[in-house]
Amino acid sequence: MRAEISFVNLLIVAAVAVGAPLLLGFLPRLRLPSVVVEIVAGIILGPSVLGLVEVDLPVQVLAVLGLAFLLFLAGLEIDLRRLQGRALRTAGLGYLLTIAIGLVIGAALVALGWTNSALLIAVALSATSLGLVVSVLKDTGQEETAVGQTIIAGATVADFAAIVLLTLYFSMSGRGAGGTLVLLGVFAGLVILLGLALSRVDRSMHLGAVLLRLQDSTAEIRVRMSILLLVGFVALAMRFGLEAILGAFLAGALVSAIDRDSASHPHFRVKLDAIGYGFFVPVFFVSSGIALDLRGLIAEPSALLRVPVFLLALLLVRGLPAFLYLRTLGRSATVAAALLQATSLPFLMTAATIGMQTGFISPPTGAALVCAGLLSVMIFPALAVSRLPKQVAQQGVRDSMRMHSEAM
Repeated sequence: MRAEISFVNLLIVAAVAVGAPLLLGFLPRLRLPSVVVEIVAGIILGPSVLGLVEVDLPVQVLAVLGLAFLLFLAGLEIDLRRLQGRALRTAGLGYLLTIAIGLVIGAALVALGWTNSALLIAVALSATSLGLVVSVLKDTGQEETAVGQTIIAGATVADFAAIVLLTLYFSMSGRGAGGTLVLLGVFAGLVILLGLALSRVDRSMHLGAVLLRLQDSTAEIRVRMSILLLVGFVALAMRFGLEAILGAFLAGALVSAIDRDSASHPHFRVKLDAIGYGFFVPVFFVSSGIALDLRGLIAEPSALLRVPVFLLALLLVRGLPAFLYLRTLGRSATVAAALLQATSLPFLMTAATIGMQTGFISPPTGAALVCAGLLSVMIFPALAVSRLPKQVAQQGVRDSMRMHSEAM
């Protein structure tokens, strides 16, 4: 007998995806990114509270696609032209300090029995929500200043390195470190070769004319090519025994590197944002809230205590290295950089989700990590804005935080 597939759960998830930004639109003084509302709504409607919705097959499939799109759009934020010279060296040194501090904190949490892997905790805490950071800097007029460039470089290196390290961590669980590094090297080589080939093809005048003719028709050829690249990289990464998130992230980074002349296709990235943030990404966030084990977190005070500890750990792991900028940026801007670098949610959710699925971390620890990430996007950017030069109205920053929160 054919198994019946219900779309009732997906209907509820879609309703939450629509309701979250509408709620914030009617309450402009509520300074929350919509992703926070989506996750909290998932928690309330899910098994932890009301039990009205669950993650069934349709929701699960779309949530996986949402995670892939989230990482793809994060990779699309990467601008390699910003990563050069002193900014790159400082960002690299800052990330090394991040991992060192994270390992110390991770070792302390292993001693407390909260986790069995100091390295996983260090990597999970090491990323920054690049999309939110960029949007805040844009709306404060700091994106092209020395302050903005320094912060963006640090967030970019953190995002990229965290994805690679998380992939290595989970991929090496099934094989030796040497074999994983070889496969990663071969995979990276194929990505580079494909990027060089695509950049040459993109210069073809004949192909350019065809793309121009088809890009805004029902063919939406540039969007289809990007999705093909996304799915292809994810499949290739999994074929190599690597994490799918690496393939999705590198696909976005490759599109960003190739897509330099946007004058002929100004709506291309808007369309990708519409597909991702308009449907797939909200499903991932809402379903993550549904699957969050809030009962296990609240059941024991020691588990609930992990939330503020992880929030403080985020501030230490990503905030302290920002003080490398003190001499060049000054005290106030350095504090703002520390707060923005400590803002993290999507990567924390990714690491926690994979960690719980593979048994590397317990459900209460995963739930605490996600809750700490929620608090970081609610608190840190608002505090950072007060430390940045106020070149635009703060209302614009609040609006941007809501509009671009899923770009983290």
